Amino acid sequence: MNEEYDVIVLGTGLTECILSGIMSVKGKKVLHMDRNSYYGGESASITPLEDLYKRFNIPGTPPESMGKGRDWNVDLIPKFLMANGQLVRMLLITEVTRYLDFKVVEGSYVYKKGSIYKVPSTETEALASSLMGLFEKRRFKKFLGFVSNFDQNDPKTLDGVDPNKTTMRDVYKKFDLGQDVIDFTGHSLALYRTDEYLDEPCLDSVNRIKLYSESLARYGKSPYLYPLYGLGELPQGFARLSAIYGGIYMLNKPIEEIIVEDGKVVGVKSEGEIARCKQLICDPSYMMDRANKVGQVIRAICVMSHPIKNTNDVNSCQIIIPQNQVNRKHDIYVCMVSCAHNVAAKGKYVAIISTTVETNEPEKELKPALDLLEPIEQKFVSTSDLYAPTDMGTDSQIFISRSYDATTHFETTCDDIKDIFKRMTGTDFDFGDINRKQNDIFGDAE
Repeated sequence: MNEEYDVIVLGTGLTECILSGIMSVKGKKVLHMDRNSYYGGESASITPLEDLYKRFNIPGTPPESMGKGRDWNVDLIPKFLMANGQLVRMLLITEVTRYLDFKVVEGSYVYKKGSIYKVPSTETEALASSLMGLFEKRRFKKFLGFVSNFDQNDPKTLDGVDPNKTTMRDVYKKFDLGQDVIDFTGHSLALYRTDEYLDEPCLDSVNRIKLYSESLARYGKSPYLYPLYGLGELPQGFARLSAIYGGIYMLNKPIEEIIVEDGKVVGVKSEGEIARCKQLICDPSYMMDRANKVGQVIRAICVMSHPIKNTNDVNSCQIIIPQNQVNRKHDIYVCMVSCAHNVAAKGKYVAIISTTVETNEPEKELKPALDLLEPIEQKFVSTSDLYAPTDMGTDSQIFISRSYDATTHFETTCDDIKDIFKRMTGTDFDFGDINRKQNDIFGDAE
């Protein structure tokens, strides 16, 4: 403990573990501590099932029908990985993929007037989809063609659209798309949580739809991937990367004090010892006085013995309930995985619902999603405050991550990682920077 480090990291959430891995690969001396006895912090997967019951204060032990407690790895935060997204790039470049196995999520669905429909994301699917009438299909097909050819640096592909000025609302108008199609395009393909994007320049929206289509093109069933044994495997994979490059890990370490002198972090005190550092990375729970509450998320983990109705009995899927369909400001998401992913006992399914809280009765806000899942055997509901740092670290050299939001993919988490990286190093995040050396000195033979 009584040593000097370049970077001390507190908390083993995914954001912290990826940054710790990147800093180690870049040759920094890293000490990584967590007050918990398990990896993952807020983004952990809980095993055995008994621990999940305890965590949510559910009396008694899980019934025998739930199978062996050890067969369960239940995510606290539901997320999937976009096959062509930033996190997958980070995993591939750092070769953390060596420690993980992934499955493609089998389907992506959208809610319309009380029913769910498969999200059409290719021109062929668009023509077959019952979400749209015949003429609408043709217009949507043209729109998808425009998006896939779109290149902001090639005026010939822009069809008169100015990527930095034309709003997305105007692009939809140009293709004469109706409200229902706008709903599922903005929320199920571009994955926006609200409708604020409609009046902003269309560049970001078009790129998001492109990311969805390119991710889908990689594996075909859906654009999403999910790691076997749960999302808790991700932080552990990056922690292992950090350890290979000399990062030191300590779980179960109570953090007594973060020592700041003249406005700048100089070290961390734990169990009477002080480890010194030049920079500190932590999640908001370690520095509440330097973070601000920016909202709340409600999540419900639901255990079932059946797949979700009207999904062709798939083992995994995502369902998006666009806010307009249920008179809300934010979408509701459902992520379902099952025993096929080694996260539940045989024959069991785990669906996690999440949304941004809008009222004083958050659980009632989940009703449209809960209705899709009936019958539910056991439900674990939690409401979490979302925090963002008020201290950007310029002077203090303390870099605090943002809480995990209600989105069901890791793109916003990766944006936060890139933002912290830039504030720490003064340079833009470059995926090439995190290439592993050909011959890792710390051996990784197995």
